[in-house]
Amino acid sequence: MADRQNNHAKTSNAKASGSSANAYTINLESFSKRLKMLYSHWNEYKDDFWGSSEVIAIATPPPSEDLRYLKSSALNVWLVGYEFPDTIMVFMKKQIHFLCSQKKISLLEIVKKSAQDTVGVEVVMHAKAKNDDGTASMDAIFHAVRAQSRLDGLAMPLVGYIAREAPEGNLLEKWDEKLKTANFQLNDVTNGFSDLFAVKDTAEITNVKKAAYLTSSVMKHFVVPKLEKVIDEEKKVSHSSLMDDTEKVILEPARIKVKLKADNVDICYPPIFQSGGEFDLKPSASSNNDNLFYDSTSVIICAIGSRYSSYCSNIARTFLIDANPVQSKAYEVLLKAHDAAIAALKPGNKAGDVYLAAFSVVEKEAPELVPNLTKSAGTGIGLEFRESGLSLNGKNDRMLKPGMVFNVSLGFQNLQSETKNPKTQKFSVLLADTVIISETAAEVVTSSSSKALKDVAYSFNEDEDEEEQQPKVKAKPSGSVPISSKATLRSVNHEVSKEELRRQHQAALARQKNEETARRLAGGGSEGTSRGAVKPSGELIAYKNVNDIPPPRDFMIQVDQKHEAILLPIYGNMVPFHIATVKSVSSQQDTSRTCYIRIIFNVPGAPFTPQDSSLLKFQEAIYVKEVSFHSKDPRHISEVVQLIKTLRRQVASRESEKAERATLVTQEKLQLSGAKFKPIRLSDSWIRPVFGGRGRKLPGTLEAHANGFRYGTSRTDERVDIMFGNIKHAFFQPAEKEMITLLHFHLHNHIMVGNKKTKDVQFYVEVMDVVQTIGGGKRSAYDPDEIEEEQRERDRKNKINMDFQNFVNRVNDLWGQPQFKAHDLEFDQPLRELGFHGVPHKSSGIYSPNIKLPCGAHRDTLCSNYPQ
Repeated sequence: MADRQNNHAKTSNAKASGSSANAYTINLESFSKRLKMLYSHWNEYKDDFWGSSEVIAIATPPPSEDLRYLKSSALNVWLVGYEFPDTIMVFMKKQIHFLCSQKKISLLEIVKKSAQDTVGVEVVMHAKAKNDDGTASMDAIFHAVRAQSRLDGLAMPLVGYIAREAPEGNLLEKWDEKLKTANFQLNDVTNGFSDLFAVKDTAEITNVKKAAYLTSSVMKHFVVPKLEKVIDEEKKVSHSSLMDDTEKVILEPARIKVKLKADNVDICYPPIFQSGGEFDLKPSASSNNDNLFYDSTSVIICAIGSRYSSYCSNIARTFLIDANPVQSKAYEVLLKAHDAAIAALKPGNKAGDVYLAAFSVVEKEAPELVPNLTKSAGTGIGLEFRESGLSLNGKNDRMLKPGMVFNVSLGFQNLQSETKNPKTQKFSVLLADTVIISETAAEVVTSSSSKALKDVAYSFNEDEDEEEQQPKVKAKPSGSVPISSKATLRSVNHEVSKEELRRQHQAALARQKNEETARRLAGGGSEGTSRGAVKPSGELIAYKNVNDIPPPRDFMIQVDQKHEAILLPIYGNMVPFHIATVKSVSSQQDTSRTCYIRIIFNVPGAPFTPQDSSLLKFQEAIYVKEVSFHSKDPRHISEVVQLIKTLRRQVASRESEKAERATLVTQEKLQLSGAKFKPIRLSDSWIRPVFGGRGRKLPGTLEAHANGFRYGTSRTDERVDIMFGNIKHAFFQPAEKEMITLLHFHLHNHIMVGNKKTKDVQFYVEVMDVVQTIGGGKRSAYDPDEIEEEQRERDRKNKINMDFQNFVNRVNDLWGQPQFKAHDLEFDQPLRELGFHGVPHKSSGIYSPNIKLPCGAHRDTLCSNYPQ
């Protein structure tokens, strides 16, 4: 990755060679701090990392169009904030020598005082003229080196240099020639700089985080939607074309709404896209000119790296298209190994422990994949894409420290899959993230781009998947191979399967109806009807003994609401009847102002009468079917009829609710948020189904607590709790052409909303007034009042949609916590462009398929329950 050539001339490091010195300013505070760190590290670890060198000579080559990472350039940026190409720096105990052009010297003059004050060294500048080869200045530097060596009592100066960097340009070639013939003992100090750069300070960590934010944002907001669009529209796009488009987005962060200065941004390497069975997991991989391959069981690998202020970050993701079990298992094992490697990045552990942690997971979960595992779990990352000495392989004993940054990259190379397409028989999987080691644990700064299997595995042959999940029906075996396409056509076999499943469903419904009818005829009632919600006669006890009957005030009909009974005067006695035995009551008045009241009772054998199994005990009993009374007081008769109807309605409602509640599944108790965690609120919303009662309906507040939602109004009895564990599907529908913005929850088990039993609950807000004045004259389209009113409605709709969106986003973040992963909850949104009109029940509505739940998969989906 890091050795590829960059096609654009821009580099992330500001170079001080071709611009006026006034265009750059060296941060003296940072320079002093890091110069002190350099000398301290050099003195402390001289024998361990610096080869016992008394002098360090660093030569930075001229600018190049190649995208490369050099220790000399990294030192320039780390120490003074800019890259100084074609420059020689020599660090000694008492002096620092710079050999470069006059323009660069004018910029570096400012560091003289800081160097003297910080570490007590003198900064000596050697200006190189345009046509000068620098020999005289080099001789002066060598003379100073030898003078220091004589003072230290050394027979031969010990000079450290970066051995792997070959000299480029006339100046550096001349320097290399004189250095190797100067009778100096040369030692490689690459390890010294690697250890010096390994632990990042606060400013460096900030730059890494900004680079990682850009990298993960490009992956999440550009690459993934781009791949989805290409696959969905079945476009032919080459890997190199995707590489170019992604590189442009990295260099222009504003295109994905990332607020970073484009001047500080660059790529770490040209973005890598691989598919079609040809995969290379090495850092030097590249995107070829082949078209993206996304047929069934194909694998797509994408890797992106970006830099901010010269600091690198990296991310890699693998996308599975209609994955088979072999591919899914390989990815799941890799995901566990990758997480184990990240978890092992703790202060005090060795770098080799990271790879061993991943290796042990693979060895335990899938030992057959061990030979295909990459030999390293990544490398250190920072000013260089691959920091030497910080490789995460099993043999590295370097201790991990807070402030270190790693590119944790792990994969399986050249796995075999049993498919007939040669482009899918061989596949690889790769995951990479940028991780910062903190004081206690590791921080994954590219985690905003999900690597969970459900987010990277795509299934486009949905019809085939449905057939596999449905109960298998007898079908003739076919030797033909199913055609792999993005939109599977309905074949003849598919139609037969659907028809057979429909018949099975109809047969199940018929059996259910027959069972309900049998229970009703046997006196058990029906679970789904309200007619059966009547107590058996054995339980209908209004008064336990005669003494409990209230004494008659007048010999007329009385209603005892306390005991839920009516007292009828029959043959000189007040005879009580439980209100549940009353079937209906009515009154009428004739021309002579005489009023009649007629009461009909529930008796065995009457049509539409709830059956009671306890009636079998009294088969020889005589039942009163109806009674009639007449009165000269119409006011009293009207009052009695009203009281009987009200009492009967209240008792029936109570018994119905009690029967409904008896079948409810016991829910866990809602854990209210404490002082540390404030509940997530959505105010001034309405609920459907509505609470019972005859009072004015009031808006309420929906709150998300520790383990569920609570909705309540200002009335204490209007409250409903919805547990997260009881939610099966959650939908969010912002208002576009509708009058309301709503949240819809489809539940696993019924709950009670007021006195209604339901598995679907909606919370909504009307975005505009439903009632409009249609009278009066016509209003002009340019009427200022009309325009202002429309603008207010748009602002209100946008505000409500934004409030709901913020609530949904915060709840999704809450559901993303580990304790809720088993519920697999996430708000779904309808795909409006695929919606169509229909009549699910008795009113017209719009059917819109969703990402997780296709339209029609449930009758109680968003569009079917309530008309929009």
